[in-house]
Amino acid sequence: MGIYNEKIDILLYDDIFTNTFNLVSTSSTDNDKHIRSIDDRIVDRLCINILPNIHHYVKYLLFESMSMERILLAGNYTNLISMKLFNFTQDIALNYFTDESIFEYIFKYEIKEVILENNDYYNSIKEKTIVLKEYTKNVYLSIMNLFKNLKSLTIISSSKIYYPPLSIHDLPSTTFFSSILTNLSINVNSLDDCLYLLDGRLKQLITFILQIYYIHNHSSILHNTVSLEFYLIIIFNT
Repeated sequence: MGIYNEKIDILLYDDIFTNTFNLVSTSSTDNDKHIRSIDDRIVDRLCINILPNIHHYVKYLLFESMSMERILLAGNYTNLISMKLFNFTQDIALNYFTDESIFEYIFKYEIKEVILENNDYYNSIKEKTIVLKEYTKNVYLSIMNLFKNLKSLTIISSSKIYYPPLSIHDLPSTTFFSSILTNLSINVNSLDDCLYLLDGRLKQLITFILQIYYIHNHSSILHNTVSLEFYLIIIFNT
């Protein structure tokens, strides 16, 4: 960056560099991996000098929550289909995953794949600050309601901690509904939540990967569970 000539310009517009834009930096220790945004000066130069010229070529964006707004405001991203967001928190969903979001059009009509590395901490025994119903509404339901073309949703923990799981077993059957979602990988609170996800609300589901926090002794059985052929992995948290 900072060197401008014809050869550099040709490289800049090559699909190898523009299809996938990775704007995070990774550092590792013996026990953990840390993700952070690249240097602010580089992000500023990318957003001012580079992305405005190539935004319509970008298909896959990898970025960190602190730089998300600057990066998404740098272009229209008319071909963007996938985003991976690091250091995601509930506040991001409350501020940006709404119909009033400045990125409503991109999220609602363009994005088909969302991968969130969740940085929210949840421990049902030690922590009482997060109410699962509220978190489900603010995060999970906001995603499903806003991203109308979403076909793949993956939420993973940013480290070895657990993030707040989806909890829908006592919510209406229209909750967390999608007629096009094919891939789902998330944490759920109980086996009941897993069963409710299979009651017909996700009819196109092919890949279904869950980590279940609790297995209750008297989990309910859904009589109208649809018959599906899909790839299923369930990880029981013990």
